[in-house]
Parts: sequence; structure tokens; C-alpha cells
Amino acid sequence: MSAKPWKIRRRNFDWGQRTYLMGVLNVTPDSFSDGGEFTQLPLAISRVCYLVAKGADIIDIGGQSTRPGAEPVSLTEELQRVVPVIEAIRDDANQALSSTVISVDTTRAAVAQAAIAAGADIVNDISGGTFEPEMLEVVAQHQVPYIMMHMRGIPQTMQQMTDYTDLIADIQGFLQQQAERAIAAGVAHEKIVIDPGIGFAKTYTQSLEVLRGLSALRALGMPLLVGPSRKSFIGRILNQPDAGQRVWGTAAACAAAIAGGADILRVHDVAEMQDVCRVADAIWRSPNGADWVAWGG
Repeated sequence: MSAKPWKIRRRNFDWGQRTYLMGVLNVTPDSFSDGGEFTQLPLAISRVCYLVAKGADIIDIGGQSTRPGAEPVSLTEELQRVVPVIEAIRDDANQALSSTVISVDTTRAAVAQAAIAAGADIVNDISGGTFEPEMLEVVAQHQVPYIMMHMRGIPQTMQQMTDYTDLIADIQGFLQQQAERAIAAGVAHEKIVIDPGIGFAKTYTQSLEVLRGLSALRALGMPLLVGPSRKSFIGRILNQPDAGQRVWGTAAACAAAIAGGADILRVHDVAEMQDVCRVADAIWRSPNGADWVAWGG
């Protein structure tokens, strides 16, 4: 892996040495898996404490559901959902909590700006800068890491936009193009992470194809994030409509992602996926992977 390491707060990210876990915190009433569970501030903070204690390297906080068909919320509503949680984490007396690395999951430049001011460290943008080009300016201004994902359309329309000439090549081309636009806007190359967007404008078979083709995306020379957690393609394989019951299917998908070269996994079930990462890293990473238990970041 050619990407330069990151150091954010007390956490080191040495790409290629091990897989890092991004724990999901949706402060939304309508997310596909955990909508409504953490909309109250005390519940959200309790959830962050749990994720950090179980080994999350990053906490990804989102105030807008991006499941297929999700309706957008107002800017004011998204800000009111996200910013107080970030502020509460940063103000907490527990140093392990207050120093955790925070990512804000948003497509809006104004939300990214406010989240960074409140203490967010990373911007995670499912649109890859296509919904609001001003997002690239905000990221460049603050020089924070930027995760850009591949998708087509918007959540209401994306599942009708799955006609690709060459799926992996099209994803690679989009991510390369958006990375070049970000760099032109002033975002440092070493701060960009790419995400192929499993389930976003992807059919069941295409989601599987993405997992099989991850290694091709390594050619872009940027850290790779993969987010298969509890998604519908796993539910279809398992005939499991309850997203919360897709943990072990998620484990299999995460192991496949690591085999394909994923650097970060975005997951709901941090404790279980930490075990998956330890074993998969020992198999597929460098010889140091066998000593993953000694990590500390």
C-alpha cells in the first residue's frame, strides 16, 4: 500500500498493516438497520461508548438515512441530529471517548463544516462530491481526510440506475475522476479514501461482483473502505429479512473484503467484526498480521 499513514488524535492508521473498523452510529429514525435506536442523545453517547470499548477505530455519525428510497431531511434537521452528538463526545470526561476519531456521514457541505467545527475529524460523503461540489472546498479548507463513495443518482432513484458497461471499470473511473477533482480543489491525495459503494446503485449480483473485484481498485493508490454490514444482498443469500440477524453473513463479507485489500470496514457489529479482522488479517496481511492482537493505534 503506497498511501501515507495518518495520525488523528491518539490513533495511528498505518495502511496495509491491519484492517481498521468504522463503527456506525445512525442518529436517524429511518435507517435500514438501526433507525430510531439512537436518536436520543444519551442513547447515542452510550452507543459510542460501547463501540469504542469494543474496538472501533472510527465512529461514523450520520443524520440522514441513505437507504434505498429514503427521503431527504432538511439541513436544519440534519444539523440538529449530528452536531450535538459530536459536541457531547468531545466534551465527555472520559478521555477514551472524547479523543475518539469521528467521521461525519453527510453529503452536505454545511453539515461537514459544522461537524468539523464541533470536532469531527473525517468527512464521509456517499456522493463523492457530486451532490454539492462545495463539499470539496470545505474538505480542502480544513485539510481533513475525505472518504468518497461511488453511487449513481440519489437514494430515491439509485436502484433504477444499475446498468453498467463494465461495473468495476466504471466504479474505478468514477473514483479516479472524483479524486482528481478533489485534488484540484486542494484536497491532499494522501487524505482521500475510496469506497466502491456496495448496495448503492448496485443489484444483488453487482454487490457480489464488487466484493470479488476489490483488488482492481487498489491500483488507484488510495486506502479502500468497504461497507457490507447487514446489507440486503446478505439478506437475500440468507433469506433473512431482519437486518439485525445478518451478523455472520456480514462476517463472511468482511473476510472477503479483507482478502480483496480493504483497509477500513464500516460495520454495525464492531465486537464480532473485530474477531473477523484479527483472523483475516493474520491470513492475508503481512507477517505482522499474526501479531494483530498487540494493536493499539
